[in-house]
Amino acid sequence: MNVILFVVISIFEILFQIIKHYICYMVIISKAIIRDFITIHNDAENSLNNWYELTANANWKNFNEMKNTFNSVDAVGNDRYVFNIKGNSYRLIALVIFKVRTVFILFVGTHPEYDKITASTVTFKK
Repeated sequence: MNVILFVVISIFEILFQIIKHYICYMVIISKAIIRDFITIHNDAENSLNNWYELTANANWKNFNEMKNTFNSVDAVGNDRYVFNIKGNSYRLIALVIFKVRTVFILFVGTHPEYDKITASTVTFKK
């Protein structure tokens, strides 16, 4: 009887963690942009993976909460935010919809690449 109770409790704990992840954490679309960037700029791998993990485990409700995680993040308009990556060597632009806890990675690039775009109007590209 104790073994069955232990199994049932374990299953509920696992289900709780799964549900908690989908209810309380940010959903990021799409990690492929980061993977593609790392193939060219492998020195950014640790920093981008760190950004991804911190973001995926966040539960931001507004810009101020996001700023507590990433002090250097800037709001550039149209729900777009610019993150400094690897000590400001690279830039990541994301569209963040706090209400549904969703982050769309729109751009990852070098400063010269960033300087050629308008951060507030960058769109998601498949």
